[in-house]
Amino acid sequence: MTGGGRRTARSRTKSGPDSGDGDPSQTARPSLRRHRDRSKSGGGFLRILDVNLKYVLGAGAVAFLVIFFMVNHLVKPAEEAKRPRVVTPFPAPKIMDLPQFQGEHRESLYWGTYRPHIYLGIRARVPRSLLAGLMWIGVTDGRYSLRHVCQDSDGLSSYGWTSHNGRDFGHQVLVDHGTVLATSFLKSKEVGSGYGGDWAVRIEVQSPKSTPDKEIWKNSHLFFYLADEDGNALDMSTDALKNRDRTLLASGTKSDIGDWQLHLKSTDDIEMHYLGFRTPHMHNLSDLVQENLGAQARKYGGLQLSDSTHHSSNVLVFQISARIPVKMDIAFVSGVGSERSRVKERISSLTGESLTSRLEEKQREFNNKFEKTFNLADKLDKESIVVGKAAIGNMLGGIGYFYGQSKLSVPAAANLQRHNEYLSYWPAELYSAVPSRPFFPRGFLWDEGFHQLLIWRWDIRICLDILGHWLDLMNIDGWIPREQILGAEALSKVPEEFVPQHPSNGNPPTLFLVLRDLIDGMKAKKFNAAESDEISSFLESASGRLDAWFQWFNTTQSGKEKRSYYWHGRDSTTLRELNPKTLSSGLDDYPRASHPSEDERHLDLRCWILLAADCMHSIGTLLGKEDKTIKVKIIHLLGNSNVHVPFSDHLSQKMQDYSATAKLLADFDYLNQMHFDAADGAYYDFGNHTEKVRLRWKEVMVGSNHATRELVRDVLERPTLRLVPHVGYVSLFPFMRRIIPTDSWILEKQLDLISNKSVLWTDYGLRSLARTSTLYMKRNTEHDPPYWRGPIWMNMNYLILSALHHYSTEDGPYRDRAKVIYDELRGNLIRCIFSLYSFF
Repeated sequence: MTGGGRRTARSRTKSGPDSGDGDPSQTARPSLRRHRDRSKSGGGFLRILDVNLKYVLGAGAVAFLVIFFMVNHLVKPAEEAKRPRVVTPFPAPKIMDLPQFQGEHRESLYWGTYRPHIYLGIRARVPRSLLAGLMWIGVTDGRYSLRHVCQDSDGLSSYGWTSHNGRDFGHQVLVDHGTVLATSFLKSKEVGSGYGGDWAVRIEVQSPKSTPDKEIWKNSHLFFYLADEDGNALDMSTDALKNRDRTLLASGTKSDIGDWQLHLKSTDDIEMHYLGFRTPHMHNLSDLVQENLGAQARKYGGLQLSDSTHHSSNVLVFQISARIPVKMDIAFVSGVGSERSRVKERISSLTGESLTSRLEEKQREFNNKFEKTFNLADKLDKESIVVGKAAIGNMLGGIGYFYGQSKLSVPAAANLQRHNEYLSYWPAELYSAVPSRPFFPRGFLWDEGFHQLLIWRWDIRICLDILGHWLDLMNIDGWIPREQILGAEALSKVPEEFVPQHPSNGNPPTLFLVLRDLIDGMKAKKFNAAESDEISSFLESASGRLDAWFQWFNTTQSGKEKRSYYWHGRDSTTLRELNPKTLSSGLDDYPRASHPSEDERHLDLRCWILLAADCMHSIGTLLGKEDKTIKVKIIHLLGNSNVHVPFSDHLSQKMQDYSATAKLLADFDYLNQMHFDAADGAYYDFGNHTEKVRLRWKEVMVGSNHATRELVRDVLERPTLRLVPHVGYVSLFPFMRRIIPTDSWILEKQLDLISNKSVLWTDYGLRSLARTSTLYMKRNTEHDPPYWRGPIWMNMNYLILSALHHYSTEDGPYRDRAKVIYDELRGNLIRCIFSLYSFF
């Protein structure tokens, strides 16, 4: 497939039906026209004879007030009464409606690489966006395979952002067997640009020297596509497909950005084909493209699209084939319909040498900001700093935008009138980082707190934006769904049985970790005046939601004993789990009491609520220093009314409550009474427990004459109420929260557990569960390998490392030992991450 310039193997146009059912083989070249309906209206005269105008206006005003009252106090409450409480939004203005998240800030984040589950995916932060993405044909075991969605089964040696600033620049390297792809993303706002500006993508394909000298490795087949989620027809320009001097590929219009164009430039010898089709389903675009390629291969024996379009296509796919190496620039320009659009100049600045210069400048800016933010030049070698840049780059490059409705599983006891066992949350948007692009490319509540510990240091405004989106997902009870599976693309990555969220179950409130950092940062003057004002404004707006969140935990997750707590959602009837999982804790299969009950006391949850109470008290103290008046919403049975009260008066009682809760939960003697085992020198959960539980094979009959085996739970001893004797991450939560006094012998015991190679210590970080545990590296079911039963988790190691640093700087008999362990653990973690990154 080589030759002179761009060309297509076939220039014919196929015809097809107009049903728009998503079949890419139905083809008809669309002739797009814009229609404008015009209507004429006549005028007339209103004559008022012998009527006092004052009376007319007065009566009208009274009637308006009566109607307004009826609507707000009778009709609206009646409508809201039909909505189940669990799917009722929190009754306060949205945080994302704050002025600081509007205007320039909002526009600056309009476009981005907000489709983290795609190797390269671009969209806008709006519910119905233009989507752009990259596919390519790779080779696995000598066979062609289409790459698009991040998945381990593709067998890529490595992929990820080597740098990304979260706003307008990113560079990514993907190693696919004998091919190396590099993608660069640049965003630009210039004179003439539409809302959100323009963007460009540079794609480079090369082959390493070690690549086998076979024809299969010498050609590249890339597929760049645009798709409109709103279903708007996209216009294709076939001139560019035939003439290399023409660059326009496609055009269209969107209400928010105006008219737009997509251009491609390359100095290499490339061959192009195309496909246009109509579909409402954006989650399976690769299937539709692969279907077309397969049909073409069977007919003609080549890897090329059918050069056809469906009538009113809302998806356009452009195939670019070339000999390796090859480089191309793709430019998207908006607002091209205005008189001052300067399309030619803007395309020039987004392609060729100009793009090269701009990408190099953005890379320099990224490098400088990295050093200024983290100050690592004198602490780490250059190779380790490269890994650090990839870490922040992948975190920021993994931020996504999602829109949809969560599905809630509600118990039958709720007695709700509905046609199925699920309820739909209100339509909502989420801007969030994700824990894993191939496995978990969606928002997870407890993961997000850890993500933001890094992101706020890089860009405080992105951090606040993400926090605001999460808090706006809160319902009237103060509950936030822990896993956000919003939209068809997110749903396509989740097995159906894991989609429903349970309103009785929480998730660690890790957002308080970030808020704690921000408050401490303001006290330490780490932020400039503008940033401090925005943080204060955010905290003031969020305080009502944060209070409701805290109260939800403090009431729904409380245990039998005073200020004891347990994670709801464990299965007390399971016959297949060795130890019933605690998914709501974030620690999944970490060993808890063998028999779930209301008698449980979960140590980690107690410490999370201590963090939340202490943080809420600090927020109140910070905001209460300003003498201001705020709105406090009072909810009445027949509607809402607002009163104004002094801010300090409103918070005084709340602050006393927070202070009392934090003081009790931090009471060292009370903590030891509830959770400490003096003989082991360790903290444990409490509950109905026996160690004599196992999984055994049992033969069961399937149908009438077929026998099979399955692993079932076998309890060999009656459980009793006791401490649950498993040393691991949960045991160290009092240490992480720094509750243990610096001069206590118990602190020394924690340092012993941490540094003991027979317990938690390894050369790569701390294990999640001690080697001495009876459940160490044990499967929980036939199909569930150990997850939090030995593997090393970076987030927990970070919290432990942070606590070690704290104790190494505080006066006490164990200060020096804490410093030694801190230095060694920190070194082990850095070396581990570096070696893993270098390996891949």
